[in-house]
Amino acid sequence: MERLDKTINSYLDVWLGPRDPRVKGWLLLENYTPTFIFSVLYLLIVWLGPKYMRNKQPFSCRGILVVYNLGLTLLSLYMFYELVTGVWEGGYNFFCQDTHSGGEADMKIIRVLWWYYFSKLIEFMDTFFFILRKNNHQITVLHVYHHATMLNIWWFVMNWVPCGHSYFGATLNSFIHVLMYSYYGLSAVPAMRPYLWWKKYITQGQLTQFVLTIFQTSCGVVWPCAFPQGWLYFQISYMISLIILFTNFYIQTYNKKASSRRKEYQNGSAATVNGYTNSFSSLENNVKQRKQRKD
Repeated sequence: MERLDKTINSYLDVWLGPRDPRVKGWLLLENYTPTFIFSVLYLLIVWLGPKYMRNKQPFSCRGILVVYNLGLTLLSLYMFYELVTGVWEGGYNFFCQDTHSGGEADMKIIRVLWWYYFSKLIEFMDTFFFILRKNNHQITVLHVYHHATMLNIWWFVMNWVPCGHSYFGATLNSFIHVLMYSYYGLSAVPAMRPYLWWKKYITQGQLTQFVLTIFQTSCGVVWPCAFPQGWLYFQISYMISLIILFTNFYIQTYNKKASSRRKEYQNGSAATVNGYTNSFSSLENNVKQRKQRKD
């Protein structure tokens, strides 16, 4: 394993250049192999988990879901606060910020972004809970793509650009996750479900987040600084892929549901009309039959 790690590291160093020494020796960042193995195991569980659960009763998981979602809500809130204050303390430039001019604030950002990277590993549990509860319809291409890629992307970010212009997307995403995981945590309590109204707006917030991230990342391309340009182009490409997938999800989930509800309403009205028509026809036929008997 050690030889494999050295081989992979040498290829990555040649391909991407020297790593940021400030994260040397940090948990899970020294070698790519653990992150890759976690991702492969995740995909295997996504594939085999529903097959294993096919003939089994779904688990409730209600208690652990409340604790899990509350924990991620608090972690996301912590990351959002620390990122905002770190950016403010370092005097970060919105249009382009390199990775070595924020002083001590850069280290604060790096520490928080490590937690952000690690949270992507924790969030694999989202999918595992879907499998245990047999909510397989929620395990979509978007869901698996987003979860599997984020952990890997942020391993690379933490090793080469762990602060500077990398802060923006993580800050917005942490805020969205405060809303999202608080919603999921509360929805695990049946008594709270009638009061939860913001699910639709979470997806709208996610789409807004991707658009704003593309705009902010593009600023670094138009008004460049010492932040590596290749990372900016990759970020823009990845955000575009998420916009496409999330837009499709939004249309399938909300627009089509609204359309089907309208159709159901129209069909219901038509059924009522047909009911009256059929009753009227039956009444008319009965009258005719009576007349024929009298004759």
